[in-house]
Amino acid sequence: MTLPRGFKANAERQALHLRSELGIPQNGRLDVYVLAKHLGVKIVSADRLVERQRIEELERMQAFAFSAATFNVSGASYIVTNPLRVKGREASDIAHELSHLILEHDLAEVHEINGIPFRTCRPEEEEQATALGGTLMLPRPLLLNAVRQGHGPGEIAEAYGVTEEMARFRVNTTGVTKQARRRTA
Repeated sequence: MTLPRGFKANAERQALHLRSELGIPQNGRLDVYVLAKHLGVKIVSADRLVERQRIEELERMQAFAFSAATFNVSGASYIVTNPLRVKGREASDIAHELSHLILEHDLAEVHEINGIPFRTCRPEEEEQATALGGTLMLPRPLLLNAVRQGHGPGEIAEAYGVTEEMARFRVNTTGVTKQARRRTA
């Protein structure tokens, strides 16, 4: 699957615009809880809604089946997170869910697991939310600056509160390493 033409450039502009609205410098760390509040979204840990043992049981049955989900209740948006996730993964999950809201995606597809129906976004919308979510957390100018300072994915992850996998994904997909090398050559 591929993103629509211009989507990545628009995601970069949108990320920088939201950071500007929040007073976060281009190279600053984004707190997804602050962004959620800014967007009028409430974040709730799933263990406030069900017993933690049930979440752990779901994790044993199917690892990573549930990371986060967005619900609209009486006109208010809520993101329910999985308390079993590490903080960096939780931040990425929240950024992903916020991206669905920013992009105004509809819950359109109905799937069934073990006889239980649930709604989800279309695969292309999931790809868009993944791309925008990563961009919100690690916009290109931030990454370029970090790579020029000699930071690798591990250091970027630590500094910006994401997983090393997310940092590596963004470094690789933006091409900042190649751009940084050209400047120093």
